[in-house]
Amino acid sequence: MQSEPGEAALPAASLPVAVPHPRWRTVAGVALRVAYSVAGLFLFIFALELLTAGAAGLSPVLSRFSADGVLNLLGFGWLGSYIVMSGSPVAAISLSLFASDTTTDLEAFAMINGSRLGASFIVLFVGFVLWVTHKRSADGLYIGVVALLTAFTLWLPALPLGILALESGWFDDISVGTPGAVTSFVEVAYEPLVNRVADVVPDLMLFVIGISVLLLAFTVFDRALPNLESGGSTGRLERAREWFHRPLPMLGLGMAVTAITLSVSISLTLLIPLSLKGYIRRNAIIPYIMGANITTWVDTMVAALLLDSPRAFTIVFTQMVVGGAISLVVLLFLYKPYCAAIINAANHITHDRRAFGTFMAAIFIVPLVLFLV
Repeated sequence: MQSEPGEAALPAASLPVAVPHPRWRTVAGVALRVAYSVAGLFLFIFALELLTAGAAGLSPVLSRFSADGVLNLLGFGWLGSYIVMSGSPVAAISLSLFASDTTTDLEAFAMINGSRLGASFIVLFVGFVLWVTHKRSADGLYIGVVALLTAFTLWLPALPLGILALESGWFDDISVGTPGAVTSFVEVAYEPLVNRVADVVPDLMLFVIGISVLLLAFTVFDRALPNLESGGSTGRLERAREWFHRPLPMLGLGMAVTAITLSVSISLTLLIPLSLKGYIRRNAIIPYIMGANITTWVDTMVAALLLDSPRAFTIVFTQMVVGGAISLVVLLFLYKPYCAAIINAANHITHDRRAFGTFMAAIFIVPLVLFLV
């Protein structure tokens, strides 16, 4: 419609635009997250079935490197978590190897333990990238070093204690099998698809495909998660800042965030922005790391159930109980000297180039030697 003479035309940019109601945006957002969750679960189960079917193809590789026994598999899991930048996929792979009789229960336990030692490497990697690109201070490096030192000092002692528990049968009565309905669903929905893939690719390639699908599953799950760094979350964190200076609440926060995200890599990496923005003090991150490393076993337990292996569930349960018990003992009775030792070591490593170089070399050489010894 043309405007009358002397009447200014209404700019197109000022025309009213239909804006979705906030409630509809919320519903759409929830529906999208549910869709991502369902897709992630489908891919997760599919990956486990592929890994189990193709695990036999990994046996020649392990034999070539003479990789058998607790120490070899500890190093294998440790290095694997570096490669995929996460411990959860490696833990799931170790259960698949056990379910296919490629490894023993003690070897599976050691490999899962190794995945815990290397899971925090992603924090150091992100901190290093931010530091090198001059986007942030060296605080990210410090947090990564603290996360790794905490994992080393808490989960390495869990290895001999967990092996003792498994050999002595402390938790043998605690074994949970997969419900029959779930087993039937997996057989009907996945076996034909897995068998079709297995018919056209060798076992080792099937295993590699399984790893790729597993990583994709975790990526899809990430998209289903709420943005914990959004403005609303920041406001809540601001109001709860004082709680972040107490050990037990920080332990609970680490457990809660990891239970929500199903990834210790994600929950620990969040420490970098939270610390840089001043929400969490340096001396308060250790309990958070402890808690994150306890509830990170949730998705591994789900994997054990889906594999229909009661002994696999016992292995994961033993890992969680032993590691959690060691963390609680340290938190309740040795917290101050333990924190002081970790913080002093981290300060020395991040403020001395030679010490940092030695630390970086050690965290790669030690698991490599364990794998090849």
